[in-house]
Amino acid sequence: MASQTSANKPQSAMAALLAKHQSKFVPLRKGESVKGKITKLSSGEITVDVGAKTEAVVLEKDRNIMHTILSMFKVGDTVEVNVLNPESENGNPVVSLRRFLGDISWKKLDELEKSKEAVEVMVAEATKAGYLVTTGFGVSGFLPQSHVSQGDLSVGQSVKVTVLELNRKDNKIIFSQKPAVSGEDFAKVIKALKIGDKVKAKITNVSSFGIFVTFQVNPSAGSGQVLEGFIHISEVAWDKVDDLTVMYKAGDEIDAAISRFDEENRRVNLSIKRLTKDPFEKRMEEYPVDKKVSGEVINVSENGVTVALAEGVEGFIKKEKIPPTTTYTTGQTVIVTVAEHDKRKHKIIVVPVLKEKPLMYR
Repeated sequence: MASQTSANKPQSAMAALLAKHQSKFVPLRKGESVKGKITKLSSGEITVDVGAKTEAVVLEKDRNIMHTILSMFKVGDTVEVNVLNPESENGNPVVSLRRFLGDISWKKLDELEKSKEAVEVMVAEATKAGYLVTTGFGVSGFLPQSHVSQGDLSVGQSVKVTVLELNRKDNKIIFSQKPAVSGEDFAKVIKALKIGDKVKAKITNVSSFGIFVTFQVNPSAGSGQVLEGFIHISEVAWDKVDDLTVMYKAGDEIDAAISRFDEENRRVNLSIKRLTKDPFEKRMEEYPVDKKVSGEVINVSENGVTVALAEGVEGFIKKEKIPPTTTYTTGQTVIVTVAEHDKRKHKIIVVPVLKEKPLMYR
């Protein structure tokens, strides 16, 4: 009996030792986050000691994220991983560093937004509205065309930007090359300005729909606040403008007048044409209400008829003023009477002179 008890002692001791050794291992659950130390770091394999029976293997197929991990961490660094699989077919836990990397990146972005410190990004893709750019720490964001300050950018080009807007919930990151001005600062600065003030501005970008500029408030003081301005294509000239890129380029200095304060976008809307007198005012004098004139029909549309009254002067007959039995053709000469002036649309509204007023004519 004694010999049997003695034989069982080594087995009990081994079982106790094994149980003690196994109790040190941390059981992992899918989806949980655990801390560990990087034990291997290469483009072929990344492993982390998370206290499990075997080292965890980091799974990452995205080359950009893998590049960021390799550039940001070193062997021995403590990281937090997300468990994808507690135990793979090879016996290793499979984990991800994406969430930990995201936390670090968003914290850095938040600090950059508050400090207004510039960060270097690389242009990854050009779109119609702007550029997709990537930071050195692996975060991608959007640089709108309206916030580019040096003309067109090319893919692969590196530029300095500031963080304009952040929204982690929607994964929205907006960058800007323009001067960073808080809403409070903008409200204070524009108190020194008024509608109609003339400013000297520098063009930062020219698009199909307008001109983006910057200008200094109170430049004579030597240290005035720099604000962003925008001139819509309709505010460039009194006549129609087809292509702004032919007329202006980045770096040009121009004079403009303040037309509106855009507090939402923290910029000032400007106008070039308002520095000169509206030529339509002279046309209104030449074509007073009730004046009878003749002209040539140059366009017939669903809305009405356009009549050339003189070179550069057009009259318009509204659809409801055309009698049901009357038709017009391009090239036809007509006699009309000036009815009103549409100063906003720069149109002289005319009505046809009729020999006999039809029934129901208004």
